Amino acid sequence: MLVAAGLARSTFFYHQQRLSMADKHAQLKQAIGDIFECMHHRYGYRRVHAQLRRQGWVVNHKLVYKLMDELGLKSKVRVKKKYNSYKGTVSHITKNVLDRQFTPDKLNMVWVSDVTEFRIVGTKVYLSPIMDLFDRSIVSTSPNTALTSQSLRDAIAQESPGQGLLVHTDQGFQYQHSSWRSLITGIGGTQSMSRKGNCFDNAVMENFFGHLKTEMYHGETFTSLDEFYHALDEYIYWYNHERIQKRLKGLTPMHYRNQTLETQTA
Repeated sequence: MLVAAGLARSTFFYHQQRLSMADKHAQLKQAIGDIFECMHHRYGYRRVHAQLRRQGWVVNHKLVYKLMDELGLKSKVRVKKKYNSYKGTVSHITKNVLDRQFTPDKLNMVWVSDVTEFRIVGTKVYLSPIMDLFDRSIVSTSPNTALTSQSLRDAIAQESPGQGLLVHTDQGFQYQHSSWRSLITGIGGTQSMSRKGNCFDNAVMENFFGHLKTEMYHGETFTSLDEFYHALDEYIYWYNHERIQKRLKGLTPMHYRNQTLETQTA
């Protein structure tokens, strides 16, 4: 039979032995698959590798990449398309006080925001979340079919930031409006704006929107606004409490925040 198949005996028995051997990476593959499913197909190999390390695995990131490729586990691909709320100088433009200093050393020291747009069952929904740059957590969201200052109002009520808070955005017309500005000045805060047409001045929030659209919106179908709002709430909770970040030493925003607070009160 071997002669008819054109195979050498050594080749035949080599492959037969390989087939009979147990997969030495079986448990690791199972762990990788579990993480990938648990994180809703949103993790690439780097974050899967970091999560494995948190679980006690000692494994090279290259092996994780190889096994994910073998298992056909591909994270969702980002689609770049940005909503632009700039409509010229409507009211008031401030200087770029933040100046790309994206790593404050305290909570509630620098908040950033921006606007992105979703189209749900024929209706435009706007999202202008507040992010704390210290731990990259999303403090508030308040999605709405109209542009409002509710997210900032909610964040202030929730966090009670002290004087000196810096709030940075682009030059969108809603951020020039007196309702937004008065909320900042009312707590003794300072307003900061990106330079016109320079997305890198607010790069962290831009990056968050990229992940949000890829991991929760693109490729999904929502049959009602309520369904979308529920999915958004679930994503924000997942982002804050479960999505690890390399910048935060492999921790989630809330884990990093709580660890910081414990250190400060120790």
